[in-house]
Amino acid sequence: MQKYFVYIGIGLSLAACSAPKKTETENYWIQLFNGRDLDDWIVKVNHHDPGVNFGNTFRVEDGTIKVRYDQYGDFNEQFSHLYYKTPFSHYHLRFEYHFTGELQKGAPDYTLLNSGVMFHAEDPSLMLKDQNWPISVEMQLLAGLGDGNPRPTGNMCSPGTEIVYQGKIYDGHCLNSTSKTYDMDAWVKGELIVLGDSLITHIIEGDTVLQYSKPTMGGGVVSGFDSARWEPGKPLTSGYIALQSEGQPVDFRNIELRNLAHE
Repeated sequence: MQKYFVYIGIGLSLAACSAPKKTETENYWIQLFNGRDLDDWIVKVNHHDPGVNFGNTFRVEDGTIKVRYDQYGDFNEQFSHLYYKTPFSHYHLRFEYHFTGELQKGAPDYTLLNSGVMFHAEDPSLMLKDQNWPISVEMQLLAGLGDGNPRPTGNMCSPGTEIVYQGKIYDGHCLNSTSKTYDMDAWVKGELIVLGDSLITHIIEGDTVLQYSKPTMGGGVVSGFDSARWEPGKPLTSGYIALQSEGQPVDFRNIELRNLAHE
């Protein structure tokens, strides 16, 4: 009888060791958006205090975060961002987005079929009322204009920041990726892998389309920020993740993150 129990124990141990690890790996993914509400998110709209969701800009319908402007009137530079409540430093972010509708009256022409995911962003609770964008790095999301010309998505833009690309500081505000062009009504899968300030990777539909490193505070574009917090050259090693609203209706879903800080 003693040997019988020993063999059973060994068998169970071997079975446990040979079990597939996929389920364990998937358990590391955090659902940032629960599909029901925005309880874990913070809104900041230009010309409004943090936490004021002016015009119900960000809303949840059918398990999707929808960015809409039907209660706006003129756009009035009310650039908006929806921040997840927790900052991160090293992570893998996955999400899907899809453009729809028409550009809101008064929104700048460059925001047509244009949105983004901001990261390493400053704390929204510390942003001033009339600050247009967060100091951050942006994974810019675009759709084709239907004119037959290429318009890649998964680009980089740098509001109040600078990055190093191919060994030197990039001297422009936005940097195009190598992605293909996606039509307006297509759902597109985006991924962002952020390793502090050492390496940042943009992925669209499974393809790596852009890599760069060493984001720092600096550059221009952002206005209305607290000058006491402005530190040009300061490495950006962590920060908040935010979904962008610039006047174009857009939807987001399946937003999840794998925290790499402790792996």
